[in-house]
Amino acid sequence: MMIYGLNTCAICQKARKALEAEGKEVTFRDVRAEPLTEAELAELIAEFGDLLVDRKSNDYRALNDWLKNSEVEAQISAQPKVMARPVIRDRDVLYLGWDETVQVALLQG
Repeated sequence: MMIYGLNTCAICQKARKALEAEGKEVTFRDVRAEPLTEAELAELIAEFGDLLVDRKSNDYRALNDWLKNSEVEAQISAQPKVMARPVIRDRDVLYLGWDETVQVALLQG
C-alpha cells in the first residue's frame, strides 16, 4: 500500500499509523521531497479530477491568479502542497482523503 502525502500532514500521519496498526504494509511518499511523475499525476487526475486540489488550503489561496486558473496538473506541479491528501493506493484502487468511507474500506477490508 502506498500513501502519497506530506510528512508534515497530520491526516497523512494518522492514516499511516492506523493502517500500520492493522498490520498493513505501508510505504509513504512525501510528494514535496519526491514529486509525482507526469504519468502518476495524470493517473491521479484521471481518477479524482479537480478534487485532487485542496482549494480550501492556505497554499492554494497563496497561488497567483494565473496558477489558480490553470489546470490541476500545473497547480500540483508548481506547488505540491495544494494536492488534497492523503492519496492512498491499495493495489489497483485509489482513495482520496481519510474519511470514514476510506477508513472502512481499508481497515475492515
